[in-house]
Amino acid sequence: MADFTFPLPDVGEGLTEAEIVQWRVKPGDEIAVNQIVCEIETAKSLVELPSPFVGVVNELLAQEGDTVQVGAPIISVRGEGEAAEDPVVDEAVADVAGSVSADDAAPVKNLVGYGTGPKETVSRRRRGQPAASAEPAPAPVATQPGEAVLAKPPIRKLAKDLGVDLASVTATGAGGEVTREDVIRDAGQATVFKNLETPAWPENREDRIPVKGVRKAIAQAMVTSMFTAPHVSVFVDVDATRTMDFVKRLKASPDFAGIKVSPLLVMVKAMIWAVQRNPTVNSTWTDEEIIVHHFVNIGVAAATPRGLIVPNVKEAQTLSLKELAIALEHLTTTAREGKTAPEDMRQGTITITNLGSFGVDTGTPILNPGEVSIVALGTIKPKPWIVEGEVRSRMVTTVAASFDHRVVDGDVASRFVADVASVMEEPALLLD
Repeated sequence: MADFTFPLPDVGEGLTEAEIVQWRVKPGDEIAVNQIVCEIETAKSLVELPSPFVGVVNELLAQEGDTVQVGAPIISVRGEGEAAEDPVVDEAVADVAGSVSADDAAPVKNLVGYGTGPKETVSRRRRGQPAASAEPAPAPVATQPGEAVLAKPPIRKLAKDLGVDLASVTATGAGGEVTREDVIRDAGQATVFKNLETPAWPENREDRIPVKGVRKAIAQAMVTSMFTAPHVSVFVDVDATRTMDFVKRLKASPDFAGIKVSPLLVMVKAMIWAVQRNPTVNSTWTDEEIIVHHFVNIGVAAATPRGLIVPNVKEAQTLSLKELAIALEHLTTTAREGKTAPEDMRQGTITITNLGSFGVDTGTPILNPGEVSIVALGTIKPKPWIVEGEVRSRMVTTVAASFDHRVVDGDVASRFVADVASVMEEPALLLD
């Protein structure tokens, strides 16, 4: 037996520190390989750290709330000090922590990686389990009164954050286990960020919130963007009646069964189409040159319980409408859980923010740093509209966009927004 220390691993993307949010173990606890020992918060997301050791916890070397530098020791363990020969990576952990390398014995240099690296990685499935199961999906199971709810710790935390009573959730996982999708479905997008009741005034006169983590990253990015790039904004009202009809038909289509479809999907597709016609809006400014990208990594501004983040769908121009819908649903679900990988927030080329989900008509969005264009979609609601000389009720929205005026001239900005509006008015243009 020997003592080993577990340093805060490199979570990638140039991040150098993280805050210890919650310890899941205490001195004297026995731990196993891949057991979650703590949660950390970086400027990007909330991450669960699995143990590379088998043994007994000697000491916690950092306290909850401490900000720790990468490489600094955070826990001391007495035991084997090596990962098991064929460690089993729990799916709930793997979704957050990525792949655990078979070569990463103690000390672990990059335990919590995102995506695949140059090393051969351990499969997430158990030894002997087939790569894909031929068995049909389990039937939904309703929890009976008094019956224990089957759910992994990350799912329980998600339910707590979203105010979901696990006992009321219909489980669709194997053996009646509650899955992430079950919790999200029960919460409903409309209630995740909106209070159903007006809370009482707090007894304390003010709150003091430390500026760190995601909030600090947001503040720095917005200041940098606003006071570096000269913003110019363009607005246009749009008759989106045909878009709403198109979305309704997609929802009824068997090809889109079980896939979330919303006007945002059409809007993103419209932006991709408009970028192809106006490539300058999909650029990056440097002091030496303007880099025009001939691919679209489209970011979606997501309001999460931990703050605003902008993950992006890579190579969106290559995706079919169905593939894009699946990618957007995965992106927003992962963002709401606070489990967006840093890789998903890198290399964005253009962004959309959906103000309509909050019932807002329009706004002047601030550019995501490194990009020269951002589009805002307002709420879509019935309004009077002139059609063939007559006033009729139509589903109307406002499309707004901000641009870096160093790169995008007024005529290009106007044509781009007009092209987006054209698709929202007539989705059939996407068939070109």
